[in-house]
Amino acid sequence: MAALVLFCAALLAASALHKVLARERLAEAAARLVGVGAMPGQLLLVLSGSLELLAAACLLAPPLRVVGALIAAAVWTAYALALARRRGQTLDCGCDLAARAKPVGSGQILRAAGLVLLAGIVALLPQAPFTLDAPFAAAGLLALYLGGSELLAIPAPHWRHA
Repeated sequence: MAALVLFCAALLAASALHKVLARERLAEAAARLVGVGAMPGQLLLVLSGSLELLAAACLLAPPLRVVGALIAAAVWTAYALALARRRGQTLDCGCDLAARAKPVGSGQILRAAGLVLLAGIVALLPQAPFTLDAPFAAAGLLALYLGGSELLAIPAPHWRHA
């Protein structure tokens, strides 16, 4: 399905662009997420953004689609593992377009793990012809993904026992 490939490429390219536009905030978020200082955080940000851009480009070149999917899976796996390591801690993980410090929970970890699974599916999909509806379907998937991110940003209710 060309729509899944386009969705992954768009998400990766948007993530790389976001790292360029909000580099100070995201370098700090990367450093906190991985547990390193400011300078290694900046290097991690450049590395991850470069890998995201490379993966997006490879996904759009049919002979390199599997390579792009594997790079994307590696980036998203590293992200899922970093999130899992910080589970329960309150921080700005860089997941959202807006700066939001929130507890890292199952939703954020499962979202990243779901992207790893999606990259695996994209790697295994047979080549599909590009159709006119594919960009619209990819845009719809991207909108659903961003909507899901907004839902994950809502604080969980704190239940009290009487």
